[in-house]
Amino acid sequence: MLSALGNPRQAAAQLMNFGLILSTAFMMWKGLSVISDSPSPIVVVLSGSMEPAFQRGDLLLLWNRNLFTETSVGEVVVYNVRDKDIPIVHRVISKFGTGPTAKLLTKGDNNDSDDTKLYAPGQNYLVREDIIGCVAPD
Repeated sequence: MLSALGNPRQAAAQLMNFGLILSTAFMMWKGLSVISDSPSPIVVVLSGSMEPAFQRGDLLLLWNRNLFTETSVGEVVVYNVRDKDIPIVHRVISKFGTGPTAKLLTKGDNNDSDDTKLYAPGQNYLVREDIIGCVAPD
């Protein structure tokens, strides 16, 4: 069996190199997560709901800077619907209250209505814990 692999040392070296590449990529991802303070620092736009600002397939860098300033109306945020792991990229159109208990209403730029139909049953607004991050400015 070892003869089928060629040189066993060369196979082991290739396996170790592959492992190093994977661990480096993982460390870079986790480092970017810490710097951006977001569990998912890069997201892909999955639909055309934010056209023309963002096209389907665009990569967005998230920045979770809400420790210093609050999310404001007009800002583009990425959130997960409760009990689902699908990131949604939409703009904040209304804000009620301040601080961590502020309620946010979002809408896609290319959508006719707000996102209340996308939220979990019984949920009419987003709160801070629903937001993964804000789209980093250009």
